[in-house]
Amino acid sequence: MEIRLLNDGADLPMNLLLEADPSEELVREYCSNGFVYEAAVDDELMGVYVLLPLTDGIVEIKNIAVAEDARGQGYGKRLIQHALSEAERLGFGHVEIGTGNSSVDQLMLYQKCGFRIDSIDRDFFLRNYPEPIFENGIQCRDMIRLVYTF
Repeated sequence: MEIRLLNDGADLPMNLLLEADPSEELVREYCSNGFVYEAAVDDELMGVYVLLPLTDGIVEIKNIAVAEDARGQGYGKRLIQHALSEAERLGFGHVEIGTGNSSVDQLMLYQKCGFRIDSIDRDFFLRNYPEPIFENGIQCRDMIRLVYTF
């Protein structure tokens, strides 16, 4: 798998980005302020993630998604490992990531990659998204914030 920084002005892989965040407006906003990385195998897009600097020492993995037909093959873990390497290379000491309370697979993956639960933003998804979001039979209401420290 080759992971590369998306060039300025290149088309965003919006279909994949919207799988992780259903708000196109929010996706476009943080992509314009962050670093977008694409992962491909034989020129076929397998995944994407966005690093968004928050402060001089803190960066957030704002969006991470793996193509549906590529899930369960370790691409998500490889994207997270690449994001952590890039964050460290860029001089950040802390990496944050957030996910919904209903995203049980993502919560498990992030913790396996060394992230620790830091806080809960109650009703985040109710405040920021006009339509209810359901995943795994659970309504997504709260943002679970995790942090990785080098």
